[in-house]
Amino acid sequence: MTGGNESCTAGSTSMSYLTCLTYILEEWTGVEDIGDYLSYAFYILWLLFPLVVVFVLPGVIVILFYVSILWLHIYQRKNEIKEAYSHDVWIGAKEMLATIWDGHGRIWHGYELHGIENIPQGPGLIVFYHGATPVDYIYLTARLHITQKRRCNVVADHFVFRLPGFRILLEVLGVIHGPKEACVRTLEKGHLLAIAPGGVREALFSDEMYTILWSDRKGFAQVAIDAKVPIIPMFTQNVREGFRTLGGIKIFRSLYERVRLPLVPVYGGFPVKLRTFIGEPIPYDPNVTAEELAAKTKAAVQALIDKHQKIPGNIFRALMERFQTHKKED
Repeated sequence: MTGGNESCTAGSTSMSYLTCLTYILEEWTGVEDIGDYLSYAFYILWLLFPLVVVFVLPGVIVILFYVSILWLHIYQRKNEIKEAYSHDVWIGAKEMLATIWDGHGRIWHGYELHGIENIPQGPGLIVFYHGATPVDYIYLTARLHITQKRRCNVVADHFVFRLPGFRILLEVLGVIHGPKEACVRTLEKGHLLAIAPGGVREALFSDEMYTILWSDRKGFAQVAIDAKVPIIPMFTQNVREGFRTLGGIKIFRSLYERVRLPLVPVYGGFPVKLRTFIGEPIPYDPNVTAEELAAKTKAAVQALIDKHQKIPGNIFRALMERFQTHKKED
């Protein structure tokens, strides 16, 4: 082995760096033919690389969430004195968060927002199809804040409020759990409110066919009626291709039905093209029942899916759309 190691410095006749490294490792570890082990290890890494990528990329979003939380804690400590003199101590923090998330959406997904003119100046209830993650909603709120300085609250499932460290982020972003009375109060204050009637079930168990899983839910429609506000349908193209779940495996479906927690693995994080489309508002009508309004809203969201999404969704096609010019819709 010493002779081999000396050949590493034999000038122009020296062996490859990899062979040289193999000799050095053999000398350090005392293991002969270590090159065979390294070749096998590299082969395994190459074989598992796609699997590692699809499950590691979602971690980037989680890291971005906790970077946002860390920024909020730093901002809070640096602005404690100003709190007594400002009506909203979080103004600067919201600007920073909106910039971070909008930048991520632009760079990673080439994010576009279409139909923003359909959002009324006053209060309104945005109803949207829930992808495997709500990242498209986050991009929407960031863009709204940057372009219009508008705040949009959102209704989230109860498990979100149990996530470690998320309390300050949920407070700043205006995330609420309900109940219906709290939603109505938010709208009556003049804010926008967003809700995905399909919730966690739609996020985990819908698929590339973009099936709407709202069951017979109509509480959101009753909220709009009680607050006397329009409903604004929303859908994001390729949201299922950015992130997918293993919800099609029966054991995960059974586990969710038993514990009602989102324990279904999410994979992806692919840099697919994301375009959010805001449909025409469904105006408040005192003569329409909650059941009728819920049906009209579901039909409106379905119409956006039918118009803007190729079924079934395809990850490669969604990636290629990053390089296509989008024609403006009528």
